[in-house]
Amino acid sequence: MKVLTIQEPYATFIMHGTKKIETRSWKTKYRGEIYIHAGKSKKFLKKINNNKVLKLLENIELNYGNIICKAELIDCVYMTKAFIDKVKSENNYEYILGEYAVGRYAWILQNVQKLNQKIHAKGKLNIWTYPESSNHVKQLSLFEK
Repeated sequence: MKVLTIQEPYATFIMHGTKKIETRSWKTKYRGEIYIHAGKSKKFLKKINNNKVLKLLENIELNYGNIICKAELIDCVYMTKAFIDKVKSENNYEYILGEYAVGRYAWILQNVQKLNQKIHAKGKLNIWTYPESSNHVKQLSLFEK
């Protein structure tokens, strides 16, 4: 399974469908199924000072250190001013939940499915592989119905 570690609360926002674009400083040629891992670090949560984001966090359980959902990575878009302006005008929540700047990349996600059971994992940089042969994965009914 291909996995991407994303810091909290952003991984959980993807799981809930609030966030559909992951912003990165690097591009990827990978397209297809990708699992979302919520990073263990709590330092990003402490840096949030946007009231709209803090409001979204009020009734949400975060998932530190767990693979929580899968999605389909359908595109990786180089950010231009026009692209950023479009995201900002069409979906302000999407805009405030990412780091939008010319020269960065927008990883477009769709078809997010929440896992029935979280899979505890350490997490890694870049896109990484979690072994599908793991007993933990084999025993799970992975997705909510």
